[in-house]
Amino acid sequence: MKNMLIAVRKSILMLVVLLVWLPIGTAMAKDSVSIGMRLEPSPGLDPTTGAAAAISQVTLYNIFEGLTRLDGGGGVLPLLAKSWTISDDGTTYTFSLESGVAYHNGAPFNSVDVKAQFERNAAEDSSNKSKGLFSSIVSIATPDAHTVTVTLPSANALFPFFLAQAPAAILDYEAYADANTNPVGTGPYQFVKWTKGDSVTLKKFDKYRNAGDVQIANVQFRFISDAAAQVAALKAGDLDYMPSLSAPEMFAEFQKDDRFTTLRGTTEGETILAMNNKNEVLSDVRVRRALMHAINRDDLIVGAVAGYGTPIGSHFAPHHPAYIDLTGQSSYDPDKARALLKEAGQEDLTLSLDLPPPSYARRGGEVIAAMLAEVGVTINIENVEWAQWLDRAYKKKQYDLTIVSHVEPMDIGRIYSNPDYYFQYDSQAFRDIIHKFTIATTVDEQTAQLQAAQRQLAEDMPNGFLFQLAKLGVAQAGLTGMWPSWPAFINDVAAMKWE
Repeated sequence: MKNMLIAVRKSILMLVVLLVWLPIGTAMAKDSVSIGMRLEPSPGLDPTTGAAAAISQVTLYNIFEGLTRLDGGGGVLPLLAKSWTISDDGTTYTFSLESGVAYHNGAPFNSVDVKAQFERNAAEDSSNKSKGLFSSIVSIATPDAHTVTVTLPSANALFPFFLAQAPAAILDYEAYADANTNPVGTGPYQFVKWTKGDSVTLKKFDKYRNAGDVQIANVQFRFISDAAAQVAALKAGDLDYMPSLSAPEMFAEFQKDDRFTTLRGTTEGETILAMNNKNEVLSDVRVRRALMHAINRDDLIVGAVAGYGTPIGSHFAPHHPAYIDLTGQSSYDPDKARALLKEAGQEDLTLSLDLPPPSYARRGGEVIAAMLAEVGVTINIENVEWAQWLDRAYKKKQYDLTIVSHVEPMDIGRIYSNPDYYFQYDSQAFRDIIHKFTIATTVDEQTAQLQAAQRQLAEDMPNGFLFQLAKLGVAQAGLTGMWPSWPAFINDVAAMKWE
């Protein structure tokens, strides 16, 4: 027995020595990451049928891929299409597809899937938020398994850009029915499970064509809407990465802490006071302008997002080369707001304000309600859950005012050209401008029309244009590969690794 104890002690000592001398990189290697999200995807995980940005944060470039992709700076790169050519008149795109690509269920990817997906997006019963783009396609030809030719009604230089976004993700056409709860794509990660109210779990797809480059093997997206809970989870090490912190006032503290990496960048999130233009009172442009003249954007940005935001006067990102600052047309002027309300016969006005869960909306709504009270407008606030907002405001258009960030890049044309969109802005003048932009063939022509579009919105004031969201990301030190900015709401996990 004594000899046995001595032998056991020697084995333990050798193990300790081995661990001490083991290279640190090997001993501490990690292949998992937990990513925090403010909102849970709703109604499901199919980015081609749901409009919520939370869907693309989980699925795009992780589970699903498109013909093209965006890089962290907003540039367009090949993805399922390895290359493409454009006809001289700009109307026909011919995509050469990657070969040897498989879906997570083993089915091969080919041109039939692309054609079927685009036709599904364009179908009469489609809920795809870019349905108009797909329904305008003149023809889709598939001369062979790895070639797709798409003919558009007119030139559209942004077509590859739009194909890099969530509405254009390619799904296995035989797995459409279950895509919301059991998504099947071609991406580097495959779906494992969705624990409602808690998390979505993914694992590395070992048969992915570039699997050797993927360092993270296991991913968990955790739904943490409470700002304080996000901070606590990061500090406790329970969360590896929060791409967009709901407590911006805590960002400076994380910047000073060596245990964390901080990333401050921009987003495509135009935060607006959305107005129901078919509401009897809000159909009057004088009332809409009055509401905006009552809002001090600088004070709002401090109250809503701790000062991390950029004022906007139209629906356009300040970092875009075609941006023009039009905030002066709706500058803070309470006296002008009161005068416009009096002129419109609305000196004793009461409106409802629906606020979805994001902290910028809940905090900003309280600030705006106080500002509007100063000019005689009574605001009845109702806090709503995201699913409730999507159903009541977005789908049924049953609201007066609401606050939300529109996060899809370059969406100015798509949403303001659609009179049936939830704020129901109807302007032929604006649609004419967007048509000119769509067919423009030079950067200068496109810029001129984009600036004309911004001016038209600033004049018509269909919504209150508040501020551009900043991206304030916090990660555990050692995690790399995250996008500092969000040209689209994407968490590209395959680009991440632990160092």
